[in-house]
Amino acid sequence: MDHRAEIKEFLSSRRARLTPEQAGLPVYGGNRRVKGLRREEVALLAGVSVDYYVRMERGNLAGASESVLEALARALQLDDAERDHLFALARESDATPVRRRPATKGIRPALQQVLDAITDAPAWIRNAQFDILAANRMSRALWASLFADPHRPPNTARFTFLDPAAQEFFVDWERAADDIAAVLRLQAGKNPHDKALSNLIGELSTRSETFRTRWADHNVRFHRSGRKKLHHPVVGDLEIDFEAMEFPSDPGLTLLVYTAPAGSPTADSLKLLASWSATQETVAQDKE
Repeated sequence: MDHRAEIKEFLSSRRARLTPEQAGLPVYGGNRRVKGLRREEVALLAGVSVDYYVRMERGNLAGASESVLEALARALQLDDAERDHLFALARESDATPVRRRPATKGIRPALQQVLDAITDAPAWIRNAQFDILAANRMSRALWASLFADPHRPPNTARFTFLDPAAQEFFVDWERAADDIAAVLRLQAGKNPHDKALSNLIGELSTRSETFRTRWADHNVRFHRSGRKKLHHPVVGDLEIDFEAMEFPSDPGLTLLVYTAPAGSPTADSLKLLASWSATQETVAQDKE
């Protein structure tokens, strides 16, 4: 990823979406040649000189202080994920490029034990590239279409953009695609020298026009909790909550657990899914 271009396009895209009215600025004249705020208006709101802001928007955040970055984030009305992305871009501007450790390809036995102890809810562990490194039985049953792909390790980004089954599985596929692209953009800002991540983004950009369109939007988003609407081929429609938890002892790894309120139709469907999964496992063992 071209770091300077990333900064330029991120800042200019955030500036373009904000009108003077939204920023609390007076509007003079009916014709504006630029979409959104002018550079001079952003500089005014951030309390910096126009030349300094222009330098930043041209891709140079090196040396920008925390106070300047905070002022810029307020001027552009960045949300928490966008602010995190801006600070990550600034850190990389000041950092000396270093060779990153390869992406984690496995997990510690203790983490597998954590997954195995979660028996009533789908759960898995993924890395920053959306590779599924380990999953419990319920998770493999819920995401059966994903695990049916022979590509290993399974990858939710590839599944979402490259597998036609994803558009049947995600009831709101557009939202799922937006989320994946935005989280990948956030990760790319934090780890611009991650070869595995760059390769994944390159593959998706080459093979998926819908990914290219979303990538060009420069949106970033946290994916820490929420609700997904899914359609499972066996148990039907599900409205399932998810929580994402990172491991301080294993940076880059995230545990995702999917649950439903007790007594809800989805909770009943998950019980049915557990029964179906156990039956499928018994049949497979009998065939062996």
